[in-house]
Amino acid sequence: MDETYIKVRSWVYLYRALDKAGWTVDFFLSRNRDVTAGKTFLRNAMKNRRTPTKITLDAYVASHRAVPEMKETGELPRRVKVRSSQYLNNLVEQDHRRIKQRIRAMLGFKRFDHAAVTISGIELAEQIKKRQFKTGKFGNRKATMSELWNAALAA
Repeated sequence: MDETYIKVRSWVYLYRALDKAGWTVDFFLSRNRDVTAGKTFLRNAMKNRRTPTKITLDAYVASHRAVPEMKETGELPRRVKVRSSQYLNNLVEQDHRRIKQRIRAMLGFKRFDHAAVTISGIELAEQIKKRQFKTGKFGNRKATMSELWNAALAA
């Protein structure tokens, strides 16, 4: 789990999480970078996935405070290990690079809701590129990128 900043009039924060295979677990755009935003992101990330056994965080204090608070309320099991490692977090940092590369050319956004929609599209394109998008309806044949994109837009 990590967060990065994006320009939407002022700065907003894009929270992202990857699993150890490099697949995107979830992303969340927030106006604030605080404990509440960290908790909200973790709740959303765990909603459609299994509960993690380890969470790797960067050195930001609010993220580290969010996890114990969630353990106290029972939202996270006590067995979940939290680690802070600059090197283990590099996977997420490198994945931020692709998103920020596309956004940098836009010179920021004017509205928060437009930023959220655009970032959702960029994240979807990255998931298709990583072959993370479910392509069951194509059977065993390899689908072209345009077929995958059309299927994603139709979903």
